[in-house]
Parts: sequence; C-alpha cells; structure tokens
Amino acid sequence: MKKIIIATLAIMIATYTYAGDYDRYYQNLPVSMSPVTLPQIPNSKVSITDFGGKGDGITDNTEAFRKAISALSKQGGGHLVVPAGVYMTGLISLKDNMDLHLERNAIVMATPDRDKHLKTDSKTGAKDDKATPLITASKRKNVSITGEGIIDGNGKWWRPVKRGKVSDTEWNQFRAMGGTVTEDGSLWYPYNLKNQPNIADSYEAQERMRTHLVRFSDCENVLIKGVTLQNSPKFHFVPQRCRNVIIDGITARCPWNAQNGDAIDIGQCRQVLIVNNIIDAGDDGICMKGGVGKPSLKDGPCEDILIENNIVYHAHGGFVIGSEFCAGMKNIVVRNNTFSGTDTGLRFKSAIGRGGVTENIFISNITMNDIKDEAIVFETTYWDNHVGATKNEQKTVEFVPNFKDIHISNVVCRGAKTGIAAHGAPGMIHDITIENSTIFYTKTAKSIDEACDVKLNNVTFVTFDK
Repeated sequence: MKKIIIATLAIMIATYTYAGDYDRYYQNLPVSMSPVTLPQIPNSKVSITDFGGKGDGITDNTEAFRKAISALSKQGGGHLVVPAGVYMTGLISLKDNMDLHLERNAIVMATPDRDKHLKTDSKTGAKDDKATPLITASKRKNVSITGEGIIDGNGKWWRPVKRGKVSDTEWNQFRAMGGTVTEDGSLWYPYNLKNQPNIADSYEAQERMRTHLVRFSDCENVLIKGVTLQNSPKFHFVPQRCRNVIIDGITARCPWNAQNGDAIDIGQCRQVLIVNNIIDAGDDGICMKGGVGKPSLKDGPCEDILIENNIVYHAHGGFVIGSEFCAGMKNIVVRNNTFSGTDTGLRFKSAIGRGGVTENIFISNITMNDIKDEAIVFETTYWDNHVGATKNEQKTVEFVPNFKDIHISNVVCRGAKTGIAAHGAPGMIHDITIENSTIFYTKTAKSIDEACDVKLNNVTFVTFDK
C-alpha cells in the first residue's frame, strides 16, 4: 500500500505543477483577483526528431509536427520537445494537455511558402481567404509553449513597408526581393516577389490575408514562458476569449517599423498574469482589446488582468487599452513596469463605435524615458490607420468611449514631448486620477481638454531652463 501511495504521489507531482507558484504576484492588490494556476501537463515526452523532424533550415517539418502532436494527443498529452536546430514549418495546431517545448538554440520558423499558411477545405479543395497563424490552439485546456528557443514568423514575406520608415539602404534591400511599389512610391508590398508566388490577385487582397504568429482562442489554462517570439507577419501573441493565462519571461521583438507588429494583445480574456517580459515591437507593446460592436458583448470584458515587471523598449504604447473595447475593461492592475523608447507610455485610445467602459484600472510605479510623444495619453478620435485604410466620418453614436475609474500613481518619466494629454467630448474621459508623479517634458506639460475630468495631485512637470 505504501508503495502505491508513493507512486501515486510521484505521478501527481510529475503531472501537475503546484498551483501556488504565482501567488506572490497577488499580494497587496488594490482589487480582488483570483491567482492564476499553471496548466496541467502530463510528464510524457516526445521529440520532433522521432517523427522525421530535421533542424537543417531546409526540410519542411509540417508533417513531422502533425504526427508528433497526434501521437502525443493519443497518450493524453505531454511535452513535444524541439532540440537545437532550425525547423522550417507550416501550420502547428496544439491539442489538450500539451506543451511545445523549445530547447536552447532551437528555432521554429514559418516557411516562406505563404500558400502553406492557408487552410484548405477537405471537401471542396478551396483555400481560405486569410492565412492562419503559425501556431494555434482552439477550445483547448492545458496548453503551453515553453523553453529558451525562438519562434520566428518570417514576417518579411508578408509585411508591407512604408518608405518613410526605412533608410535608403533598407529600401533597396526590399526592392531587391522584387515586390510592388505603389505609384506614389510611398509603400512597398511583398507582391510579385522574385522567389515566392503570390497568394492573391492583387497586393491589396494579399495584404488582407496577413495574420498573427501565435493565437490561442477560447482556451483554458494557458502558459507561454521563456521563449522568444519574433518577426510576426502581424501580432505576436494573441490570446482571445481565454481564461487563466500566464505570459512569463518571453521576449517579443520585431523591427520598430513593422506594420501592425503588436507584441501581446489580450482579447476579452479573464484571469491573466503578464510578468517579466521584454518587448521591442513595431506597434503596441502590451495591449488590451475588448471587441467591436454588439457581437462582442456576449464574450464580456478583459477582466482580472495583472501586469508586472515588464520592460517595453520600442512600441507605439507601453501599456495600451483599445482601440476597440466595446465589451469593456475591468479589474486591471499595471505596476512596476519600465517603458524605454516607446512612442507613448500609457495609452488609452478609442473612438465612437469602438468604445466601452473601464472599471477599476490601477496603474502604479511606472518608469519611463525617451518617450517620443506623450507619457500619458487619452485619445477618443482614434482611427485604425493600417496600410490601405481610408478615414471615414463616424455616423453611429453607439459604443462611445467611456474612460473612467482609472487611477495612475508614482510615474517617473524623463523625456516626453508632452507630459499628459486628454482629448474627448463630455462624458468620454472622467474620474481619472494621476498623482505623486514627475514628468520631464520637452514641449508641452499637459494638453487636457476642458471636457475631460482628469485630476492631478502632486504631479510635477519639469522642462529645460528657458
């Protein structure tokens, strides 16, 4: 009997990781939150090389990943190990109770063959009109990506390039790939490339097919830890409608000028912990999104989110809410983070038709330097200025932004063009407090519309001697 008990305990320890590992982050919170728990991954283990995988940077490993995941799933889950090497691949779809583990010096890289990122209907043979992210999990429980390796989205084969954001040398490098330049010379598209076929009939249509690197949808118990996500065609990690999510110690990086190169975008998730990450992105750093319009309401708000001990280098915003958050934002704590070199620091952006309600947002102990524009900004006339977008007059009066109940304290910023800005009509920005902070600005201390209720208490603005 004693041996049976010991064996059972050993299995339990091997199968489940102690739930309290992250409890320490939930001390002294200004709102009540349930701590996250780690996913339960069985201890079984297979290597991608057991299924014909080759890390030679040439072999297509799509089928090897499919076979390995299928075999692991039949065992009830476990760890799929990727050893050192460069593993070119198409789509990877994780299943329940499964960990994708990248060892040090392992690189999983999206094949430049864009056609392999389009799913095919098994009955009709028709291709999807939009690419699928390289790594996905949908309606799964207990899924994780861990290790010290790299997941590379090979984004240069997908992303358009704005001429004004690159040097002559860089522009010529893109031109050397082939591609298509717009008539006014302002944009280069990876369309009609020398070494890769097109997957659409026009560069505009092909641009609309661009997608993310890693996306988990409607999953429960998610962990992504230690790995580097880089060079996504679009956003890097996108959990959508997930519950109990941990993002710990990853690096998310892409060129500063990568179009739509968001690092972490949380979409209507609950119970999320984002800690110890390093971000250097082409668009928003850590962003909260809450859906657009009435269809988003059934999925509820981003709720119970704790963001701590992260460093954001380049990004359009270090911490961001919006632009779409029709289903709302509730119980979000952001503390002890550093933004160094971002365009804006704390960014709250939306517009009529995309807005919702914020509740219990607490932000504290933020250090910033070299902020290009505003240290703290509320903007309610945002429009999605993606490549090819046209600005239309907003006619609806539904889903008006309602930024309220936001409390910011202990911010230190050395160097921002504008300290604090808030622009919106009456009722859009109110019950905002900013206190015990110091901001060194270079042009404007504050630009706050009369209709905006932003209370400043013990906020010091300093600039160069006149």
